[in-house]
Amino acid sequence: MGFPQSRPRRLRKTEAFRRLVAETKLHPSDFIYPLFVSETIDKPTPIKSMPGVSNLPLKEAVNEAERAFKLGIPGVILFGTPSHKDATGSASLKKDGIIQKAIKAIKDKNSDILVITDVCLCEYTDHGHCGIIRGKDVDNDETLKVLAEQAVSHAEAGADMVAPSDMMDGRVGAIRAALDRKGMTDIPIMAYSAKYCSAFYGPFRDAVDSAPRFGDRKTYQMDPPNSREAMKEIALDIEEGADIVMVKPALAYLDIIAEARDSFDVPIAAYNVSGEYSMVKMAGEQKLADPKRLTLEILTSIKRAGADIIISYHAPEAAEWLG
Repeated sequence: MGFPQSRPRRLRKTEAFRRLVAETKLHPSDFIYPLFVSETIDKPTPIKSMPGVSNLPLKEAVNEAERAFKLGIPGVILFGTPSHKDATGSASLKKDGIIQKAIKAIKDKNSDILVITDVCLCEYTDHGHCGIIRGKDVDNDETLKVLAEQAVSHAEAGADMVAPSDMMDGRVGAIRAALDRKGMTDIPIMAYSAKYCSAFYGPFRDAVDSAPRFGDRKTYQMDPPNSREAMKEIALDIEEGADIVMVKPALAYLDIIAEARDSFDVPIAAYNVSGEYSMVKMAGEQKLADPKRLTLEILTSIKRAGADIIISYHAPEAAEWLG
């Protein structure tokens, strides 16, 4: 039946109708909120390239996690800045490291908050790469040992889930085996499975001072033109024991999210990364777009593409807007 009998506008004529027939609905429970925790500061320090986001000392990180939880956001993912960086990222393994302390402090304040930890070395190394350097390249297999130890350390501190973001081959299997050897078989892994070597990460690297001091990350993060390779990476991570897989970035890779949703029967996470966030904020500052409408449209597109979980710096404000 066509026009004039069929008139799709009938169901768009009021806000009540539009809400009634909405095919994709955002909710605060869809979000995970990233937090930057630093042991080099004693008060919140705004990140210039990420308006509205700050590096936080331990106490403020605990308060921010609690604020997000009260808005209906189930959990946070933690990124740490240590007071000392070296070639092997040794600070990431300390029992009293910044992330280990943050995990414990957040869980002591509110055990219901889901605490996820980024497992990687870039925030802890003086060279800024995501693993152990041999010559001018990252040694994949040596890095696995450190990543597995780091994941165990986070779990022992009380993390609910670990999230390896390094993109080393075999790291999910290495972490799963290390956790299982310690009897922590119930700790899930959210793998950054299709993490692309993207220009959208700039503000994040500013936040944690993790830009590579030489070279780039093209030998281990994915090449943006490739989609079939992303499906291979995701399949490998699931085979190695990933419970949740992630696509990062989100906005420029909606096709990858959609293909992953169609191909795999596991929860799909998407990271609405720092560059995506900052573009929205700066567009708002320049009066180029309504930041609320733009934010919710982007987040809706990520969920519509197939993401079950959205990691976003917009999470608290989006939760407030969604009521």
